[in-house]
Formats: sequence, C-alpha cells, structure tokens
Amino acid sequence: MELDLLRTPEGEAALAAATATDGGDVLAAAAGMRRAGFPPELASAALTQAELRRRATAKFGADADVMFFTRAGLEQATRATVAARRAARLHDAGVRVLADLGCGLGADAIAAARRGIRVHAVEADPHTASLTRANAAVLGLAELITVTTGDAAEADLTGVDAVFCDPARRASKTGKRVFDPASFSPPWDFVAGLAGRVPRTVLKLAPGIDHALIPDGAEAEWVSVGGDVVEAAFWCGPLAGVPRRATVLPSGGELTGAADVPAEVGTVRRYVYDPDGAVVRAHLVAAFAERVGGVLADPQIAYVYADTPVPTGFGRCLEVLDTMPFSLKRLRTELRRREVGRVEILKRGSALDVAQLRRDLRLSGPEELSLVLTRVAGAPVTLLCRPVPSGNLS
Repeated sequence: MELDLLRTPEGEAALAAATATDGGDVLAAAAGMRRAGFPPELASAALTQAELRRRATAKFGADADVMFFTRAGLEQATRATVAARRAARLHDAGVRVLADLGCGLGADAIAAARRGIRVHAVEADPHTASLTRANAAVLGLAELITVTTGDAAEADLTGVDAVFCDPARRASKTGKRVFDPASFSPPWDFVAGLAGRVPRTVLKLAPGIDHALIPDGAEAEWVSVGGDVVEAAFWCGPLAGVPRRATVLPSGGELTGAADVPAEVGTVRRYVYDPDGAVVRAHLVAAFAERVGGVLADPQIAYVYADTPVPTGFGRCLEVLDTMPFSLKRLRTELRRREVGRVEILKRGSALDVAQLRRDLRLSGPEELSLVLTRVAGAPVTLLCRPVPSGNLS
C-alpha cells in the first residue's frame, strides 16, 4: 500500500526528495528519483504525493506539507479556513463529542479536534480512512480523532453531542458529480433524517443545493472564499441562529436575514453593486440592497443600484458611466470613441457569450472599462462602468 511505503524511513526520504523537485517536468523528476536509488513504485508514490501537497497548500496552508492526499479527496475536502470557522461555532455551542459522517481526508475532523472536540469519524472507503488516520497522527491529533471504516448510515450515534455529515456527491466508480440527492452517499433520506436523531446536526452540501431541501427550522448558510462560493451548510436544531446566512471569507463578514424577501425595485443609479455569490445563493439580495441603500432595476436580476458608494465586504461597487440598450454596433462605436482596449465583462440575465462578444468588439486603445450586461425592466442593456476602489468608498 502506498501509504505504508511512504511512512517508512525510506518513504520519508523519498517524499523529501520529491518535495525538493520543482513540480514542473514530471519526466525529469522521475528520472532524478531513479538516479537517487528509489524504487519505481516508491518514486511514483512520492512524486504524486508531493504534487498533491503543493496543490493542497491553497486549502490547508502549512498542514499540507505533512498530510496525505488523494486527488478526489483533495478536490472534495473542506478548506481549512471554512472548517476552522465551523469548528469554532460548534465548540461555542457546547459540542464536545462530534460524529463526522463521511469524513473524507479529515479536514473537518482536524479542525474540530483542534478546538478540543472529540471526533468519531466514519469513512466508507478503506484507503481514504487510512489516510485520515495518518493525517490525524502527523498533526498530533490521534488521541482526539478515531476513524472507523464503514457505512455512515450504520454509524452508532450514541453519546455524541452533534453530527456533521458531508455526503459524497460523486459516483464511486466513475468519479462523476452526482446531482440527484437520492444518489448521494449516504442518500438524502438518511442525511435529512439525522437532525431527528441528534438535534445538533450540520449538513455540508454543494452550493447549488435546492432550497426546497432545507429542513424546517434549519439555518441555511452559503460560504464564499475569495469570491468563490465553496459550500452550503444547513445548521439544524439548536444550532440554527437565523433563517439565512451568507459568510464571506477571509474577512469573516456575515450577512443574515429572512429568505426570499423582495427588494425594492427602482431605476439604474450612479453606482451598481455586484453582490458576492454567497449573498445571491442565500437569497439575501434584499438584505444587501437595504445595507447599501440600493434598489434592483429588475426584480429578477441581482444587481443593486445606489446613489452613493458605501463600504461593504459583500459585493463589488462600480460607478456607472453610461447606460445604453444593448447593440453590438453602438457598443463598439462607443468603446472606440473612448479608446477602450481592455474590458472586464460581467453579466447577469444575459445570454450573450462573453468570449464571442470580446472578439466581436475588436478593441483597441489604452483605456480600460467594465461592461455589465444585464436587463432593466426586462430589456437587455449594457452599463459602461469603472470599479470603485475600496479606499474610495465613503
């Protein structure tokens, strides 16, 4: 088994040698490992693990240097910043013993253990479970994390304070994404029923999860990191604090409110805000509009318009320089008049292909603008904008 090889003294030496390569030329790296005397199987395992550790740094920081990964496991693993925030919230709610069902490579178990929470982790795949045990050991958390190989649906939940469940959303044989909740592993019926067994339950799900699946009384949270929406989480029972929450990391800002409240509709104004994806996914655009004193120009489009710019970590602000009905010919003429050679293109409510539009515009010039393709009162329009630097927000 690769893990057993890598955890021997020779394996550790191979990992160190593989880590010293630049990760660029795979063939050259393999040849170098052979010249150093490492057997082909060990060299291959070490080079693969070294590359995965490089990729994992974005999610796990310095911990990635000593952890063990698989490609699929790394892709599905919770980012350390998100897991740490969730663990802090569980700890503050009084959770001291947690069942982690579908623990993967152990990101959430590790974060919880670092908060002093004892974790009973369950993982269906034996190889992944062995990696999780190894990760707990190398990070000095083995006394707080126990890993069982088995079916999460058969896990003994006796004596736990809370349950965290991250159902697998990829087919075990093909690795393809699964979108039907009934095909999750464990399936949705089991996942949704966990809160009935252990009231303090947290469910981690894909950002595109259907709002109709939110359990009654649960808090639905969407989390973005660096502008990318990375997950949804349903906080059940006593853990629910508000109906909806949008969390923006790394700033840690939280926007909360009721779901699906209609925002005020008005006209295009001097500034337009592009709300963070977590705000949009959480259906908190109305709460965002109220915060910045803005309105929607179309009730179905999540651009918010305001007369003045205000500081916010929940969306970008752009100044509207001009508004025109969409016309390729007119837009091209206007951009040439302004000597625009570079454009950022944003869109909501537009079916236009951005790459094709960029080619059709045939831009040339020293200036730069942001184009917002959207609808106003149902009609396609183009907003010519420039971003408002955060330091200029008053």
